[in-house]
Amino acid sequence: MFRKFASVSGFTLLSRLTGFLRDVTIASILGSGLAADAYFVAQRLPNHFRAIFGEGAFNSAFVPSYAREISEAGHSAAVLFAGRILTLLTAVLVPLCAFAMWQMPLVIDLLAPGFVDEPEKYKLAVMLTRITFPYLLLISIVTLFSGILNAHNRFAIAAGAPVLLNLAILTALYLAFLFPSAAHAAAWGITVSGILQLVLVGYEAYKIKLLPRFEAPILTPAMGRFFRALGPAVIGSAGVQIAIFADTIIASLLPTGSVSAISYADRLYQLPVGLIGIAAGTVLLPEMSKHLANQAHEKAHSAQSRSISLSLMLAAPFLIAFLMIPSEIMQGVFMRGHFTIVDANASASVLAAYAVGILPIVMIRSFVSSFHARQDTMTPLIAAFLGIGVNVALKLALYKQYGAPGLAFSTAIGAWINGGILVFLAVRKDWMVFDQGFFRIVMVVAIASVILAVATPFLIGPAEILTHSLGALAPALKVTALGIIGGTLYASIVFAGLKASRAAY
Repeated sequence: MFRKFASVSGFTLLSRLTGFLRDVTIASILGSGLAADAYFVAQRLPNHFRAIFGEGAFNSAFVPSYAREISEAGHSAAVLFAGRILTLLTAVLVPLCAFAMWQMPLVIDLLAPGFVDEPEKYKLAVMLTRITFPYLLLISIVTLFSGILNAHNRFAIAAGAPVLLNLAILTALYLAFLFPSAAHAAAWGITVSGILQLVLVGYEAYKIKLLPRFEAPILTPAMGRFFRALGPAVIGSAGVQIAIFADTIIASLLPTGSVSAISYADRLYQLPVGLIGIAAGTVLLPEMSKHLANQAHEKAHSAQSRSISLSLMLAAPFLIAFLMIPSEIMQGVFMRGHFTIVDANASASVLAAYAVGILPIVMIRSFVSSFHARQDTMTPLIAAFLGIGVNVALKLALYKQYGAPGLAFSTAIGAWINGGILVFLAVRKDWMVFDQGFFRIVMVVAIASVILAVATPFLIGPAEILTHSLGALAPALKVTALGIIGGTLYASIVFAGLKASRAAY
């Protein structure tokens, strides 16, 4: 399982590195002004709907159903089942995309009401979102094909597909002279990337004879199980997206640059979520589904325990870094071109607020596997909505006084509520069982994290001395030095602690 995790995480890292180049390029060209705000709204909308109808809800219902169909009826029946789902997915999303593109001004009115007072920004947001919206249909079918590949333990291609998104946007930005503006170019890059990703994962499925065809959606027991799981999953995913919608809506009411500050901070915040949380959940769900289908409950619990402990170990240094040196990170990563130190400091405050919730958000995908692997999508729905209720209430209470950081902090508190409820209910049902090794790892990670937090202020001085004479490169090299020194310190303490704890027991 760890080899699969490393495979997914490795390709996710490649995706994040190319995403880093994409975001740095966007920041240097668009900065945090009108065009940047309009672009980030345009790329966020299809991603919201994709998360509702695609990755989140769909995977949680499809992968366990597909794995069970393989176990009970064989590969041919499973591919037939996938073909029926493909037909239904297309039938829902084609009209949805057509309607949204027709009524895009109304959609922008709902998503970013503050843009109405700025006609130029509003008009640009409508145009860019019409360009990006077909990505929703394309990436949802990519998600179906990726779910099939993951169920057959083929994680690499599906994990690497998002690299094409970043490369397509970068290519479009370097060809921006062919478009009305750089923002138009980046928007077209998103849609073109959807086509490229679909070709990539579709060809991989075709090579191993798993590419589904359009099939008449006959109601079979497998389809019934899928829909019983899908309904609550869609509602739950929609609830999470409602909270993110609230960020966009409220941020549009704040001064220009607030949407961009949230988006730039979110890009860094999503690094550990993608590298660790989504990678762990992607591998863990089919692993647990397979063990539970074979009644191997102890193996399922062991896989989950290891997934959560590994996620915690890898996420903790991100928590410390985002809390202790957010300004250094934002300046080192983005401060060039039109992205100024003022923009960097504004995004840094948002990043520090997001960091409060980084641990539960990274581990929620592993927590939810306790339920989704058993095709219980209702319990995570309830937990998500309770967390979202707190999240949205806090946003409304905090945004006027604290601005964008208040919105990010609300998201963090909502994540703790959601994650805490999931763990409480799973442990009470004996669907999540932790062994002694798990608690040893938690203790070692806690000690290493405290030492890293105390040491970080003392590391800033040496990093500045090493890089102060390097001119424009100084901020980037300073944060790189801090990462290397702090990462080495943390890893050394963790390895020493694990070795000592094993010897003690």
